[in-house]
Amino acid sequence: MSTDQALHLRATRLMEMNRLPEALADLDRAIRLRPDSAAIHINRGNTLFRLGRLEEALAGYDTALALTPNSADAAFNRGNVLLKLGRWAEALRSYDAAITRRPEFSKGHHYRGMALRRLRRPAEALASFERALAIDSNYRDAWCGLANALRDLGRFDEALAAYDRTLQLDPDALEALANRARVLLSLNRPAEAGESLERLFLVDPRTAPGYNFALGNLLHARLLCCDWREYEVILRAIIAGVQAGKPVTLPPLFIATLDSAAAQLRCARRFVDDNWSVDGLAPWSGRRHRHDKIRVAYVSADFREHPVSLLMAGIFEAHDRERFEITGISLRPPDESAIGTRVREAFGQFVDVTKYTDEETAALLRESAIDIAVDLTGYTDGFRAGIFARRAAPIQVNYLGYPGTLAANYMDYLIADRTVIPEADRAYYSERIVYLPDCYQPNDDRRAIAERTPTRAESGLPETGFVFCSFNNHYKIHPPMFDAWMRLLRAVDGSVLWLAMKGDTVTHGLRREAQARGVAPERLIFAPRLRQLPDHLARYRLADLFLDTLPFNAHTTASDALWAGLPVLTCRGGSFAGRVAASLLTAVGLPELIAESLADYEARALRLALSPAELMQLRTRLAIGRLSSPLFDTARLCRHLEAAYIAMWERWQRGDRPESFQVSASA
Repeated sequence: MSTDQALHLRATRLMEMNRLPEALADLDRAIRLRPDSAAIHINRGNTLFRLGRLEEALAGYDTALALTPNSADAAFNRGNVLLKLGRWAEALRSYDAAITRRPEFSKGHHYRGMALRRLRRPAEALASFERALAIDSNYRDAWCGLANALRDLGRFDEALAAYDRTLQLDPDALEALANRARVLLSLNRPAEAGESLERLFLVDPRTAPGYNFALGNLLHARLLCCDWREYEVILRAIIAGVQAGKPVTLPPLFIATLDSAAAQLRCARRFVDDNWSVDGLAPWSGRRHRHDKIRVAYVSADFREHPVSLLMAGIFEAHDRERFEITGISLRPPDESAIGTRVREAFGQFVDVTKYTDEETAALLRESAIDIAVDLTGYTDGFRAGIFARRAAPIQVNYLGYPGTLAANYMDYLIADRTVIPEADRAYYSERIVYLPDCYQPNDDRRAIAERTPTRAESGLPETGFVFCSFNNHYKIHPPMFDAWMRLLRAVDGSVLWLAMKGDTVTHGLRREAQARGVAPERLIFAPRLRQLPDHLARYRLADLFLDTLPFNAHTTASDALWAGLPVLTCRGGSFAGRVAASLLTAVGLPELIAESLADYEARALRLALSPAELMQLRTRLAIGRLSSPLFDTARLCRHLEAAYIAMWERWQRGDRPESFQVSASA
């Protein structure tokens, strides 16, 4: 055996023992003796890859391919480096080369599928995973990849079956356990999602918290069920993980977890750094647009039966077509709902980009010479931050869909008001703040309310007694707030708490928690979902006082209550999401319904429940002022938005850097 062969063999053994620096030293010596050995260059690349020296590993594979152009291993491993570097299109070409040289290469097909998923080409990814499984039907990772692609395509039941197959092959497969839980959440089966995550924590308690955001998903799954086991323990662990810079929770879940703008910024920044580290792409590099009209593109996954469309429909319709060209960019296929149809018809142009990649969508906006791209989704369901990371427009704006910072250097502005983001908190938002003069949240003043109010009996309410109401999503109900609600029920004889119905698990769970706090379970009444929004709004008239939640306020739900004439009591929080109801109440002229602490909130609720005259006075003021207040003046809010867009555009035309500014109330 020659010296170079002996060194190569010893390096291979050292790699198996994870003694990588020693293996690299032997491979360097072997290459000096045999610089024309592709095999040594490949193993040197493998060692460098494991050491995290990716660019050097890439150079090693390139050398190997120059020596042996038909090496499937070199092409495959080169693809793995490129995948790790986030250069997905190049990785795909390398995997294609590897498969061309070795068609029955199951790992090549699997990793090709991974690259295609990163490129947002899930249908092609699915075909690659299927090909890998046709070659090796027991390939665990390919089953998991297949499940991931099916999840991307929204085929959740099939995805669940594929995750289950993965777990049959390996019951401890962490990725399958974590992503199976995400599918179950999408299928509205949070209790089962929680069970899958609990299994994940049993398998690997050290890795699990930050594995695919498992700790945050576990708390979210339990909150959806109103299952508050270990609530404080999990909450403390999430806070500690975020403070330590670990990926323990997704930003949209964290804003519903902790009422801290500073911590939310830290959480979102880690999320961006892990997914869109694109500093080189952040500045606008295209040509400077000059149009007769400002071109605004609203980008959303929610041009359908969704709160964003319910709030924004009137704004889209009210835009001044003499000064603005308005385009809708839909991240999901359109639906046939009345609001979805109305929104589509409000746009001058409407484009469904569901099947476009992020790069293709960004290119479409650039080719359309869009001046201002407004992200109405943020990090909520269906988001595609990659479009904005690729600089789809010279001015990019975060608005409405996500009540917090996106912590991304490619987002220029966040539209808010001085209640949701006080001047002192600007440091916790990476975007420049555009302050609207009244309330940042739009409302559609065309929303109908059914003329007929249902009877209490028809709505399952007792004929007499005070009705506290909170139709918020159940994940917004946290134990400290529920404790306060139960103390109110104990203090107000004959009172009930009227909540939204969300299945037997939630109903039984909340009633069980009420009983544990000394409240008869039947004093919690659950309102079924109504198909028609006007009928839903009409039943608000039966309630006496809407009780808001913290750390995540009612947003659209609070607007619904106020529009229907029901006073809303809120507690001002420490972040955007916890101050929205305070903003609404300020704009509608009822600041006395804003408490500054949970104790203050509870005391005000009790006083109002025991003071019918005071409560009636508030209801009368709301009824009189509802149609004259800025909160429900759609045209006024649209003028303020347009003034904001004009100011952004003029600053950009002058070459000014984005800076925070206030829109004048006279705009």
